[in-house]
Formats: sequence, C-alpha cells, structure tokens
Amino acid sequence: MADGSLNDEVTGPLGLVYADAPSSVSFKKLRKRILRQTHEAIRRYGMEREGAPQKWLVCLSGGKDSYTLLAALLDLKWQGALKAELFACNLDQGQPGFPKHILPEYLQRLGVAHRIITQDTYSVVTEKVPENKTYCSLCSRMRRGILYRVAREERCSAIVLGHHRDDSLETFMLNLFHGGRLAAMPPKLLNDEGDLLVLRPLILCAEADIAKFAKALQFPIIPCNLCGSQEGLQREAMKQMLDEWERKRPGHRDVMFRALQNVRLSHLADEKAWDFEDMSAQSDAKPSGVSPSAARHRAEQSEQE
Repeated sequence: MADGSLNDEVTGPLGLVYADAPSSVSFKKLRKRILRQTHEAIRRYGMEREGAPQKWLVCLSGGKDSYTLLAALLDLKWQGALKAELFACNLDQGQPGFPKHILPEYLQRLGVAHRIITQDTYSVVTEKVPENKTYCSLCSRMRRGILYRVAREERCSAIVLGHHRDDSLETFMLNLFHGGRLAAMPPKLLNDEGDLLVLRPLILCAEADIAKFAKALQFPIIPCNLCGSQEGLQREAMKQMLDEWERKRPGHRDVMFRALQNVRLSHLADEKAWDFEDMSAQSDAKPSGVSPSAARHRAEQSEQE
C-alpha cells in the first residue's frame, strides 16, 4: 500500500473526494493513519477473500462515518490495495425533511456506481415504538433486512458499514451495563442465511480522527432526524462515560479496545463458551461450546441493543 501522501497525483473519483483537501502535514498524517488502520482491519480480519471476485455494498447514511468509509475504500482501490468492486447504497427511510438530493448528487459527481432505496421505515418505527423508548433496535433490524435484500439483488458478497472503534466500545458498554453480556460489534460477521458478510473496515479507527477527516474534506453531512434526534439515549450515556474516562486518562479507549482483541474465556464464567468440566482438552485459543450459528445470532443481537 502506498503511504497515502497527497503529493501523489490523485485521479478519478478519488481526485474529486480530495479536491479541496488541506495541504497541511497534519492532514496528510491523518489520511495516512485512517488508510493504514482501514487496510489493517481488512487484512487482519480477512475481509477480502483471495481468489474470488467480490462486490461490496457500501452503505451510506450521509454521516461523517459513512463518507469517510467510502473515501478510504476508494483510496485503497486507487492505490491497488483493495480489489473488491464497490457499489454504494443509501436508504431513504422517509424522515421528514430528509434532503433526498444530497447523496445522489455527491455520488453522481464522483462517478461512483450506486443505488438509492426509498422505503418509509420512519412511519413504522415511530408508530410501533412508544415515545419514551428509543428507536434504535427496531430501526436497525428493519434497515439491515432491506440492505440484505438490496445486496442480494445487486449480487454483492458483503454489506460494508461505517462503524468505528468508538461504536464498538459503546456497544460493549451497553451490553455490559444493560444487556448482561460481554459483546461488542464484530469487524466481520456472517449472516444467519450464510450468504452475506457484514464488514466494518473502520473498526480500528478513532471517531475523533474520522470527525477531523470529514470536516477537513467538507463532506455534505446529512443530520439524523430519527435516532439522532432522541434525547437520553443509552448509547449517548455510554459515550459520555467514555469521554470522561478519556479526559481523566488519555488513551483509555485504546486500552479498552485492545482488551476486545485479547479475550481469555478461561477467566470468565460462561460455561456455554468454556467447558469447566474438561479443562485439559481446551485452550483460550480454541474455545469450545459455541456453534458458529449461535455466535452469529449473539453478535447480531448485541448490535441491535
């Protein structure tokens, strides 16, 4: 992979992404860091399979994370570090005042193949969920089902989401404090049907870096008027808690995320994941007792909390 220097002559869609990019050393370092972490996540978690042609459905919401995801993947393709075909998709969920023109115009300007799906999930969610409850779980399930359908129609091998390191940590905290389980957002997940992967190439990237990157490139951000408009979300409380810990002890998030990559099942208390009766036949490297389908189900349930 190239070093991500903007001194290279960037062409094609990527040239339009970086048309107004700052020429500062700090931005070049930021870009290089995001690309390095994205490429490392793809490599480490086997997101791109050798030999087989792949087509990725890159899901765009219009937020800073998904814009950064698309930019990073286009950058890696331009550098020859990613072979998968990219196909962008946005789901218009029917929120009042949603600016329908922004993403299509942006993608058309870049010349990125894409599809805009219009399906009114907003009315369903607001009707089914009481006012004092959060929309996230139902909205997530409905949105994921639609994206699976579109991925199959477009003959994609994976749907690609813009969740980052901080999203994973917040999910871990939610499950710990409210779900009574140890689970976060996996970098790579196989759906229950076994025909589609869910990939998160930004899983090693910090939200603060993504926010700086998006601001520097002046992405046309679309605010969320559904989940993001609700007050008192449990996820927001987890974010504030992590922010406070980070303020008191810089680097706290890095340490926590390393813990998610260094699990010792033998030092927990889940008899379904660790056979405490037959201690000699196991190691932490190869846990027993959890089938692949059960693990997928747990992961999907954890994401929806």
